[in-house]
Amino acid sequence: MEEVGKAEICKPLPEGSRDIDNTDGLETDEELAVLAKAIAHPVRVRILRMLAQENTYVCGNIAKNIPLAQSTISQHLKVLKDAGLIRGTVVGPRICYCLEPRKVRRLKILVVGI
Repeated sequence: MEEVGKAEICKPLPEGSRDIDNTDGLETDEELAVLAKAIAHPVRVRILRMLAQENTYVCGNIAKNIPLAQSTISQHLKVLKDAGLIRGTVVGPRICYCLEPRKVRRLKILVVGI
């Protein structure tokens, strides 16, 4: 995949109106719990680290770097995607994944706010 393609796949999404720095209240506690559950497995932490280093990964390349079955990697990717920490974009026959930087920043803010 060309570098231009990678940049297009992982360009930031438009920001919402939510105050990203708010760390108080039941709603934010629930949000932190969902995000913490998503990163509560070492394989998912590894995937996030890989995406942070390379910006974009094709699912098959993730599986080459983690000694698990492709289906297991896909399950971990789904958990991270459902939590909003990563984004997957179909490019031809492949799915390319990248971090969702706003959500990762939000996770950092919620953890520090404890």
